[in-house]
Amino acid sequence: MAKIVILGGSFGGLTTAFELKRRLGKKADITLLCDVDSFVFIPSLPWVSMGWRRPEAITLSLDKILTSKGIKFIHEEAVGVDANASRVIAKTREVQYDYLVIATGPALVFSSVPGLGPEGGYTECIFTLEQAKRTRKAWDRFLENPGPIVVGSVQGVSCFGPTYEYAFEVDAELKKRKMRHKVPITFVTSEPYIGHFGMSGLKNSRRIMEDEFANRDIKIIANQAVEEFTPEEARLKDGTKLPFKLAMFAPPMAGVKAVFHLGNPKGFIPVDGNYRHKDYKNIFSVGVAMAIAPQEQTPVPTGVPKTGYMTEEMAKYAAVNIAAEIQGKPLPETEPVGAICIMDMGNTAAIMKAKPVLPPRQEAVLKAGVRYKWMKQGFEKYYLWKIKRGLTQLP
Repeated sequence: MAKIVILGGSFGGLTTAFELKRRLGKKADITLLCDVDSFVFIPSLPWVSMGWRRPEAITLSLDKILTSKGIKFIHEEAVGVDANASRVIAKTREVQYDYLVIATGPALVFSSVPGLGPEGGYTECIFTLEQAKRTRKAWDRFLENPGPIVVGSVQGVSCFGPTYEYAFEVDAELKKRKMRHKVPITFVTSEPYIGHFGMSGLKNSRRIMEDEFANRDIKIIANQAVEEFTPEEARLKDGTKLPFKLAMFAPPMAGVKAVFHLGNPKGFIPVDGNYRHKDYKNIFSVGVAMAIAPQEQTPVPTGVPKTGYMTEEMAKYAAVNIAAEIQGKPLPETEPVGAICIMDMGNTAAIMKAKPVLPPRQEAVLKAGVRYKWMKQGFEKYYLWKIKRGLTQLP
């Protein structure tokens, strides 16, 4: 019986685990190891930060959804991987594997800019549940003493979507409270232009986003790096100083400590077309933990986004490849993954499609409309229902 260990309990880890179990059944002993005990529907974290969602409404117990499917769950942090001995080193034990899937997600590098981040810095973040809950408290304090808001992404960021969503949602909520006129909003981004998203844009995405920001009277500062944050100011590299009462900024990402030594200089795992490590043939990686090189060098450094949809697609392909190898079958052809994302815009939303993620593409779409807001709300409920039942939607 093949021993398969999966690091990470979010989109990539769960999808890989469920798909492997479906394909291999009792032929595999599958263990998932994660430092948190709940699955969090990450796309809804901006809503949590605004008080539009309760944390318990977007979380599921990993132990319940895994053990019910015959998958062992270890609620423990991996502190290292001995790739030569095929062994995961956790805090209280060591776990041997025949195959390892790294789906850890990223480490958030707040140290990249002085004053960045919620702990030891002066800015909020919404990339984890705890950060979103903290940002909600900062929002409540802000409403008692409003002033300028600065939202954005520092140099080296690859995940731009949540900052766009937060800026739009803040605008919508302030209008609902009849306070918008009291709050100047500035959007700062390392993208060469608004609507670039770290993926060279989507046809008319620049024009659409420029119009959306203009209609909401949100000032844009693009192609800009941040020098530092103080308790009351964002200081940009060009000397611009932006005072704020509330700041929310995305940080750069890197590989997590436990697997950093298996990765590139930033700790992201280099893989081949089958999501297999380029040096260790029994290690696979999917999602944010995996290395994807930017297609273009932007004036201010940016990375390539890895969305939940992309991560699920990678995870399905990785599971198919592992299962094929265990069953003695040839590895199937793997297609380049695409991206589908619904971006909340406060009172409306936009759907974005890119296939493949980076140009040249067969398909590139960005459309805005109220129906996509309904679609995003419905998808949240559907996805939680689906993952609770261990469904992966792969034929």
